[in-house]
Amino acid sequence: MRRIVFALLLLSVLAASGAYLFNRYWIHRFDTLIARQASIYQLEPGLVWSVIYQETYFKPWVIGGAGEIGLMQITPVVAREWAQETGFKELSEQAARDPQAILSDPERNIQIGCWYLEKLYEQYRDLPGADARMLAAYNAGPSRVTEWNQTGNARPANEDDFVGRISIPSTKIYVTEILARYRALKTTGAGK
Repeated sequence: MRRIVFALLLLSVLAASGAYLFNRYWIHRFDTLIARQASIYQLEPGLVWSVIYQETYFKPWVIGGAGEIGLMQITPVVAREWAQETGFKELSEQAARDPQAILSDPERNIQIGCWYLEKLYEQYRDLPGADARMLAAYNAGPSRVTEWNQTGNARPANEDDFVGRISIPSTKIYVTEILARYRALKTTGAGK
């Protein structure tokens, strides 16, 4: 009887250890790609990592309800815009023909996602809480952020006020969860 209990206990410990190690591998297997693309687009890798965590939990095959594809849930429209603006004629044609082929590739998906985040950040970098505004635009679109930015006075809203103005509950949760995860990474020193 003792042997059976000991064997079950040992199996439980091994299973828990295996699950923990697999999860660590799963959530960090794209760290090199994230770091490379984040540095190219002058983004914090921990912020990009947090976006991917929120969007797909590192599953490159996910297709969203509105047609978003891959790790960072990039829309075909953004892929075509990226290809045109960066001058990749062949990729521009492929993005028009078969965006899923491009966006299912983790490296290309992260590259396009970082490009888009940087493009959004440029619009808000001089405002308080630029990261919150960038994330809200990534999730709900820049026109919504313009609406939420309107405070009725000359000063722009600070981050907390801006987040409080987000009228779409899922976007508010999206922004607050990513910022919390990103800030936790920075404080623990694991800030990618």
